[in-house]
Amino acid sequence: MELLNIKNLDMLGKKVFIRCDFNVPMDEFSNISDDRRIRSAISTINFCLDQECSVILASHLGRPNGEAIDKYSLAPIARRIQHFLKKEVILASDVIGDDTISKANKLKSSQVLLLENLRFEAGETKNDKELSKKLASMADFYINDAFGVSHRAHSSVEGITHFFDKEHKAAGFLLQKEIDFFSKLIEQPVRPFAAIVGGSKVSGKLEALTNLLPRVDKILIGGGMAFTFLKQMGYDIGASLVENDLLEDAQHVMNEAKRLGVKFYLPVDVVAAEKFSQDSISKLTSTQEIPEGWMGLDIGPATVRLYREVLADVQTILWNGPMGVYEMDKFARGSNKIAHFVADSYATTVVGGGDTADLVQRIGLDEEISFISTGGGASLELLEGKILPGVAPLINKEA
Repeated sequence: MELLNIKNLDMLGKKVFIRCDFNVPMDEFSNISDDRRIRSAISTINFCLDQECSVILASHLGRPNGEAIDKYSLAPIARRIQHFLKKEVILASDVIGDDTISKANKLKSSQVLLLENLRFEAGETKNDKELSKKLASMADFYINDAFGVSHRAHSSVEGITHFFDKEHKAAGFLLQKEIDFFSKLIEQPVRPFAAIVGGSKVSGKLEALTNLLPRVDKILIGGGMAFTFLKQMGYDIGASLVENDLLEDAQHVMNEAKRLGVKFYLPVDVVAAEKFSQDSISKLTSTQEIPEGWMGLDIGPATVRLYREVLADVQTILWNGPMGVYEMDKFARGSNKIAHFVADSYATTVVGGGDTADLVQRIGLDEEISFISTGGGASLELLEGKILPGVAPLINKEA
């Protein structure tokens, strides 16, 4: 899939609207705890500034649901961008108000304007055409560099593209990199290729699993989703999370893996607890002997050893979804050990954004991974074989 390239645009001295994904985690004092998404956008912004463009940046933060709420303001984001660019970033007071439009119109060459949180406008998530039109009217060119939200058909992501022809819109460097990496991963992986798939529910990963099966050599399952497979196999899983309506789907996935010759691995032991709590009593148990009323909340040491053996000879590892409730220290050990093994591997290692990226960053292994996606939901939809709504209008149809 070849996208319209930012390097082919005649942008010298023009006004450029860049849709970024600055939806970064913050603590209760509005301090940014992980600025990877901001750092990832800087190369595209600098490229436009080098072309003497006036740059309008836009992003959402959280889910303010169409209301201007102070805690969702992009003021902390503006300060962090300013730190990276080493130049002033003007923060607009709103998204499409008179003052913002005035600032956009007066923006000079090499100046940077950051719009307020796009989701302060209710029309953003509804892909409102009028909002898209007003956003598009601010600039001569549109650049999408927001991979993390490109699976959403929103006004600033999909709707706005209809107001620019192919000579005036393109993918930014981050979006291009993400699409290129996942395209190669799915179409031309270096083998053996293993996918580690975790997370709480099968329902969120079912399409991805189905699409991955013909492409991988091994699949290793972890997290709460494992118990739906284990129950279908007839195991007593106690009070562990299970999706009873997906038992037949789980069986279909296992049958398909067998038919295709894909090695399909499930946990052999778990850390079980009486309740979903950090201070709950916990113990190790095999997956066939989880006590009644207890729930599995992490993979156990035998599973960690098994998965290490399984991954020892692979050349490509894709990891999407933690192995347990990694947010609680008591149930994070399995995920952490797998993360260390993946980081130490000589294989090409890809982390599919979301919770897995947070886990890897939390324990300081982000620099050891070959590629960490900036979008959990978007990367999952790519793995499901879908073309993202924000990417489709940027595909170069003449390539």
